[in-house]
Amino acid sequence: MPLILPIDASRRSAAIAIARSLCILGVVYVHAWTGIGSAELAALRGTGQDALRWTLMEALGRSAVPLLGLISGWLVASSARSRDWGPFVRRKARSILLPMILWNALAISLVSGAAWLWTLPAPVPTSWEWVAQELFILTRNPDINVQMPFLRDLFLCMVVAPLLVRLPAVALLALAGLAGVAHVAGLGPPVLMRAAILCFFLLGMVAWRWGWADRTVAWPFWMSAMPFAVAMPVRLALALQWGAPQDNMVMAAIDLVSRVAAALFFWRLAWALVPTRAGAILRRIEPFAFFLFCAHLILIWLGGPLIGRIVGRMGSPLYPLFLLLQPALILMAAAPMASALNRLSPVAAALLSGGRLGRR
Repeated sequence: MPLILPIDASRRSAAIAIARSLCILGVVYVHAWTGIGSAELAALRGTGQDALRWTLMEALGRSAVPLLGLISGWLVASSARSRDWGPFVRRKARSILLPMILWNALAISLVSGAAWLWTLPAPVPTSWEWVAQELFILTRNPDINVQMPFLRDLFLCMVVAPLLVRLPAVALLALAGLAGVAHVAGLGPPVLMRAAILCFFLLGMVAWRWGWADRTVAWPFWMSAMPFAVAMPVRLALALQWGAPQDNMVMAAIDLVSRVAAALFFWRLAWALVPTRAGAILRRIEPFAFFLFCAHLILIWLGGPLIGRIVGRMGSPLYPLFLLLQPALILMAAAPMASALNRLSPVAAALLSGGRLGRR
């Protein structure tokens, strides 16, 4: 049973909504449009724009995903319905797996279609196996909707969740440790594309059992921010020097530690934002957050080159402003689209939003 603390449940729900909005807006920075390829990116290594891009990617982008996994695990552990395997997995198939497949199909149709019709520099089908991998993410990461392995792995976590919720907290913590080791060692595929997602999902379940979410909000803000303030500069310095951590176990370990620190910081930040105007705005965004998460790569593939004609590619004087504004621009496109779809076809809106929309 979770540790019982005198906590405001409505404020906790509001903080979860704010955290989701913050995290998903931050994820946009990981996939931000640059307009250049890997060779040109390498040529810009060490420049001011490269430093800005990596800072946004690491501090606001990749650091956001762990908290999403933690929240998912926390909510599953706190729900009595998660113990009934059949109905629970069917619900998660409708709210996670089906939207993933539908959005992947839209990505192939729209992005690859634009590549065929207007020579957009984007992936196009090369075989039926490629199409199957893009749709279902069977054994490799997709080429277009590169954010979708999170939903794929999250759904697999949900499949085993009815078993996990029956385990003692110590066993969950041990499994989380094993998943963390797998992440550092580069293990997981093709079963899990990102073992860290399972790690944070399990930590979220432990957080509910031991009352971590409620304990940490009682800390002074500086105490929650300190681990992030220490770990993130180290992670960022390594990223600026060597790039992504996939082939380096030391960097992968530092990456995992920095993500734990980031999850703590962003949760505490979300809690602090609840009574503020910014928090109210982020709560209004939250119903569209899942739709935005699924749609943002399609919008970046299609809209990035159009705006890039005006502001220029990475390296151009106006590009930093465009980079900073990309989450806001994606939101300005996705929210009206979702609202219009909700009015025209609540059924389609419900399918594409995982049930978050669908009401007139």
